[in-house]
Amino acid sequence: MILHDFRCGRDHRFEAGLASMNADNPPCPICQAPTRKLMSAVHMGNSADAGPSREQMPHSWESIGGGHPDAVAHWRRTIEKREKLEEKYPELAGDRRPVLAHEGIFAKRPLRAGDDIQKATQEALTNQE
Repeated sequence: MILHDFRCGRDHRFEAGLASMNADNPPCPICQAPTRKLMSAVHMGNSADAGPSREQMPHSWESIGGGHPDAVAHWRRTIEKREKLEEKYPELAGDRRPVLAHEGIFAKRPLRAGDDIQKATQEALTNQE
C-alpha cells in the first residue's frame, strides 16, 4: 500500500493508500469529485551529520586561532565526537595507515605503511613527469 496526498477540484485535500503507483486515483471522500495526486513533502528521518573529516580539521596552531582557548575547546570536542563516530563506523575513518613519506615525489600521493615501495616509487616518478 502506497500513501499519496490528493486534492479535488473543490480544494478538498486528503491522504489515501493505493495498491500500486499505477492505480486509479480515488474520488474525493467529501464530494466524490475526481482527484489528482499532490507532490508530497520529503521526510528524511534518522539522518546524522558526520561533521568535518580529518582532512578538513585544523592541522596547525594558526588554524585553531593561534591557540585561543575557545577554539581549542571547540576543535577538541569536534575531534572527540568524530573519533567516537569512527569507532562505531570504521568506514568513515578513511586510510589511517601511518605516512612514511610525504615530500618530494610523494607530495601528491604519500607513501603509507603497507604500500609496495617499488610500485609506489615507479608511479610517483611516472606521475611527476
